[in-house]
Amino acid sequence: QVELAESGGGWGQAGGSLTLSCVASGGGFSTYHAAWFRQAPGKEREFVAAFTWVEGSRYYADSVKGRFTVSKDIAKNTLYLHMNNLKPEDTAVYYCAARRPPTSDWSNRDEYPYWGQGIQVTVSS
Repeated sequence: QVELAESGGGWGQAGGSLTLSCVASGGGFSTYHAAWFRQAPGKEREFVAAFTWVEGSRYYADSVKGRFTVSKDIAKNTLYLHMNNLKPEDTAVYYCAARRPPTSDWSNRDEYPYWGQGIQVTVSS
């Protein structure tokens, strides 16, 4: 069992940057597949990015490719989402998610049994 907790959200300006953190507790997180999703008001929860701890592979949604990057700190059991060149449409609640490998569809939220509580990111124009 792994527990996830996001931090680092808040307000940002269009063109600016924010970094979200996802700290994992419980054993074995370094072998998990992890992902970031987001949910804007009135919309479905959508895939943002995914990361495999062992292989170091990264996957991004087209809407954030080239602007967002995922990184890790193994010693801190923490996954990061670095968000650059923010846009107002990035405004959403962001969630960290995880699952044991393998993963067949990175963008399918139903693949992930472990979720953080979510954190608000608001981008002003």
